Amino acid sequence: MKKNPLERLVVPADLDDVLKNTDVIVPESREHLLSLVWGETDSDFWEVAYDIPGQGRYVEATVARCKNGAVVNYNDTYMRRRDPEAMVIADDAPSDKTRFRERFSGSFDTIRAETFEWLKLQEKLIVLPFFSGDKRHGYPTLLVSPYNAGFFVGGLADLQGFIPADDLPADFQAVSVIYLAPPFRHTHFDGRQVVIHNRLPGMHELFSYNLYPGPSAKKGVYGILLTAGEREGWVTLHSSCVRLVTPYDNEFVIMHEGASGGGKSEMTEAIHREEDGRILVAESTVTKEDFYLDMLDMCELHPVTDDMALAPPNLQVSTTGRLVIEDAEAGWFLRVDHLKEYGTDPHLERIVINPPEPLIFLNIDAKPGSTALPWEHIIDDNGKPCPNPRVIMPRHFVPGVVEEPVAVDVRSFGVRTPPCTKENPNYGIIGMLHILPPALAWLWRLVAPRGHSNPSIVTSEGLTSEGVGSYWPFATGRMVEHANLLLRQIQQTPGTRYVLIPNQHIGAYTVSFKPEWIAREYIARRGSVKFRSGRLEESRCSLLGWHPKEIKVNGQPIPHGLLAVHDQLEVGVEGYDAGASILTEFFKGELAQYNTYALDPLGRTIIELCIKDAPLSEYDRVLPH
Repeated sequence: MKKNPLERLVVPADLDDVLKNTDVIVPESREHLLSLVWGETDSDFWEVAYDIPGQGRYVEATVARCKNGAVVNYNDTYMRRRDPEAMVIADDAPSDKTRFRERFSGSFDTIRAETFEWLKLQEKLIVLPFFSGDKRHGYPTLLVSPYNAGFFVGGLADLQGFIPADDLPADFQAVSVIYLAPPFRHTHFDGRQVVIHNRLPGMHELFSYNLYPGPSAKKGVYGILLTAGEREGWVTLHSSCVRLVTPYDNEFVIMHEGASGGGKSEMTEAIHREEDGRILVAESTVTKEDFYLDMLDMCELHPVTDDMALAPPNLQVSTTGRLVIEDAEAGWFLRVDHLKEYGTDPHLERIVINPPEPLIFLNIDAKPGSTALPWEHIIDDNGKPCPNPRVIMPRHFVPGVVEEPVAVDVRSFGVRTPPCTKENPNYGIIGMLHILPPALAWLWRLVAPRGHSNPSIVTSEGLTSEGVGSYWPFATGRMVEHANLLLRQIQQTPGTRYVLIPNQHIGAYTVSFKPEWIAREYIARRGSVKFRSGRLEESRCSLLGWHPKEIKVNGQPIPHGLLAVHDQLEVGVEGYDAGASILTEFFKGELAQYNTYALDPLGRTIIELCIKDAPLSEYDRVLPH
């Protein structure tokens, strides 16, 4: 006789009281999870709705059963993107984040108790056991969800994996619990996305008061991992990673970091081509002149991570001093806004349209019974396609995915950049590829500009910062502690090199994500970012390190203006220097908050170099590469 899976769980008293007062379902398989998406009616169209006191029945989302998966759409356009202000801290442990008592009146204890009472009133709950992170370096976690939010449960299970009911070990003791209570965003938080972290001794509670899985599940788990890392002395990096196999059968590993929209998912994608097979590299916003490349033999792409890379100390540094990482996720939250029509990304389209098992989609316009097409994006209230369409992709569905830890050859950092001309100067002065000394690489991770026209985030136009490592929006603790962790990591991994890559614009040219795709091919074929003497030039803005004097890809030279933006006629020295001033002043403003006595003395030295406009040579001297 099978043992009740609930009897294998060791849970806190408050959760035990909830589970004793309602029916509980522990998923038995992915097939079982998918059946929970449809609820009791097993229909082709399901409304996820709640009774809101004073407002009546409110439909948060709809779920359509399509041939290739479940398509979820939110009625509120605001819920289709992550609110960067969603995180709130309820406890009194050290933190630089907004406290509950600062943002909301009263004590969180009251709302916490109300949350448990609301959960007890549900006829059925779903409890999902899983590990935050992977099974080797993860933390036992539970999700407690109302029964009608099965799509949320299924999405988190695809992102983090789960333990089927029959496989639950005896005495599974969760050290973190996610409680999902969607109506509270209306009854307590004025309709906003709110995710509350409550760090108790031996227990990390996460209260998710909305149904968009970005802040409430995926980034909530990220917060759990970052909290553990801050306590234990390591970080989960906000990065994608790909192992490339060149046409000459050499292997090379690039890890790409950056704020949301900085090109992480794109680093593992195949390069986009025109109908005739050419690659449109750049188009002038002034003259409309195009620049194309012909590239036939491309590197093989073997994805390692999409967004979160574990780098705990027990992975160790490689024998060559390189950083070693592995994926923190079992599935990837892929944004498909770049897919406008059939044929843009055949590899991804093939998996999405004809997956081995049904997928979960968000913000896609699809009717029940149809095939959900990744380029059919739901229309927002402004009449434009939603900029944040998503598909949750279990990583084992991806061909060639790397399962084992990898040693990283190059860490790149991506920045969304606006157009820059002499008439309208801006910070879009970053060339196609910049080589950074380790000290500057650390500064870029401290500032982590969110950049131009971010598709993943609600509001926040213009140049804003995501902070330490670009993962600060998801961390619960203190900025300076994470700054120290990142600096220590860079010091301990001298075999890994650093580059900076823009996307969207280079000066007056529209480039989309072509710089990182071309740089990826160029670096992998070279086998390093070490250049012979005289092959690099100091960038006119010292924050940008060096840029190559020339780049040839398959024998085709990249125009020098795409490497050194001040050489573009549309920009010139005047436009470049004005943009450099914007970037430099932004860095100085953001770095001031780190420059405290709690920061590593070497870190204070590096920040002082930026404050005094030091030349590149001083950055290179203080932390050699």
